[in-house]
Amino acid sequence: MNHLKQLQAFVNSATRGSLSAAAQIEAVTPAVIGRRLDALEARLGVKLLLRTTRRLSLTYEGQAFLEDCQRILNELANAEAAVSLGSIRASGHLKISAPAGFGRRHVAPQVALFMQANPDVTVRLDLTDRVVDLVNEGVDCAIRIGEMADSSLTSSKLGEMRRLIVASPAYLACHPAPVKPEDLATHNCLSLDQQRGWTLRQTPEGDIANHKVSGNFECNDGAVLHEWALAGKGIAWRSMWEVGDDLRRGELVSLLDDYAAPPVGIYAVFPESRHLPMRVRLFIDQLKTTFGNSQYWRSDK
Repeated sequence: MNHLKQLQAFVNSATRGSLSAAAQIEAVTPAVIGRRLDALEARLGVKLLLRTTRRLSLTYEGQAFLEDCQRILNELANAEAAVSLGSIRASGHLKISAPAGFGRRHVAPQVALFMQANPDVTVRLDLTDRVVDLVNEGVDCAIRIGEMADSSLTSSKLGEMRRLIVASPAYLACHPAPVKPEDLATHNCLSLDQQRGWTLRQTPEGDIANHKVSGNFECNDGAVLHEWALAGKGIAWRSMWEVGDDLRRGELVSLLDDYAAPPVGIYAVFPESRHLPMRVRLFIDQLKTTFGNSQYWRSDK
């Protein structure tokens, strides 16, 4: 039992980033966690964690040992759940990160459904547009849209998302609809601040290129651009997850569909590991079922 507590103290300290956070999870004092870590390192004869007053960092040996410990503890928890409950149930704490706008509209409702189906799981959902450090911030799963660049993370594709050029019927009543990308030069284009251009095909079957646009308004918040497009103040380039309902209601119209770039992927990313906790696997499976369903997005209806 002492050996198991030592492993749990090590995993919680390494993934949560401090003895205090680990102590809070295990309902003990930081001093107890520290003693368990000391005993573990003494028993193994290696240094696993470098501890300062400000932070914890894993040694090379500690990083390798962490993956094995996580696998062992996860398998033990799953085995106990299967035996004691007669079926597999998820439990524990799940920390999720997602882009603010997409997360508010599409991830948060999925979290609510997941918690309803898995009452033994507690969840923290962080909505932010910055790229979080999953390992150092203790994030179990992050939702990201676009190409995955960080090779140290494992990703699972959940679905695909298109971006469309849209305008309101009121705007189009006063301005002729563009029929090719070059026509955007004559329109008031509502753009994100520092956006290099709108990604479109050069011809319906051609290569992808960034088309520079201009207008009387830029903003660093896509939700504002969405609102301005609805108000008829210009043309915007927005994601289907944001404008799908508006297209269904006829409040926005999609333009230049033949020139639209291929869809980008929606991914769940998580630290590289041979075995994911059951709560993470079940949540990712739920998102795949939802976001991978063509009927969920307006573009395929």
